[in-house]
Amino acid sequence: MNIQEAKAIPLADYLQCLGYSPVKRQGCNLWYKSPLRTESEPSFKVNTELNRWFDFGLGKGGNIIDLAEQLYQENHLPSLLERIGRQAHNVRPMPTLSRQQPTAPSFQRLEIKELAHPALLRYLQERGIDAAIARNECRELHFTHNGKPYFAIGFPNVAGGYEVRNPFFKACIAPKEITHIQKGNGRNYVCYLFEGFMDYLSFLTIYKRNKPHSPDLTDKDCIILNSVSNIGKAMSRLDGYGRIHCFFDNDTAGRTAYREMEQAFPCKVRDASTYYSEYKDLNDYLCGRKSVQETECSQTNKSTADSERTRQVHSAGRKIGRGFKP
Repeated sequence: MNIQEAKAIPLADYLQCLGYSPVKRQGCNLWYKSPLRTESEPSFKVNTELNRWFDFGLGKGGNIIDLAEQLYQENHLPSLLERIGRQAHNVRPMPTLSRQQPTAPSFQRLEIKELAHPALLRYLQERGIDAAIARNECRELHFTHNGKPYFAIGFPNVAGGYEVRNPFFKACIAPKEITHIQKGNGRNYVCYLFEGFMDYLSFLTIYKRNKPHSPDLTDKDCIILNSVSNIGKAMSRLDGYGRIHCFFDNDTAGRTAYREMEQAFPCKVRDASTYYSEYKDLNDYLCGRKSVQETECSQTNKSTADSERTRQVHSAGRKIGRGFKP
């Protein structure tokens, strides 16, 4: 099999051969639970017209060869082509188009408002997020996508793009970038680092709950990666801080990201996920939803000292979030 033959294989059919079926369809887009990582909500998209994929959790995408490279963690092209051909030997290739038509941007007629829609505020309330905090940190976006009108929560990044979220829709408006929130007049000594903006909003909600008389986080800066794949983009901004607290997910991607941070800043980094080690992430911790996935609950990469520390915190009856005292 050569490169052109591989790229002619429909991605949806290839994924079906591997045992992955779409969770939902939106026009020409098929949404899957990512084959590259563990997740509960589908954020892996296949565009059947372009025959391309994008994983919004990783911030990566491409053609079938790019997908095989991620799936099998190798970049030897002949080997990848051989595996694709072996797994999809009964799949019929896509018809070749004589001329590719230019495609319009996925998000059009974008309108940015103050966050106020009752459905969006209700969604945040269901996830335990304080409404006043959400109004201050997020925006309300109205746009068309594949010709249909939508509205969603928008969380801005440093490049003018947005993370986009509502109960049924998870995406980003390009460019995909990190968010850097600096408090006070100058750079603070400590920076809190989060994977996604729901983690960040969850932290602020916990902080406000525990410090109702001084709810604003004024002496710490925050960086939200908006995907662990953006960790490299945050490195230069983190370089000037004296201490970095990582509030990453308790899963493989989160632990890998923390090890990368530990290697880059060995004397500065602190693992704040030990405070919610029985939960997948900060939002589950806020809502009291313990992880039910055995592979993630095992915490095989967590040290005995971390486990003992967590038991002491819970046995002492400390209220939720008190471990996040600055």
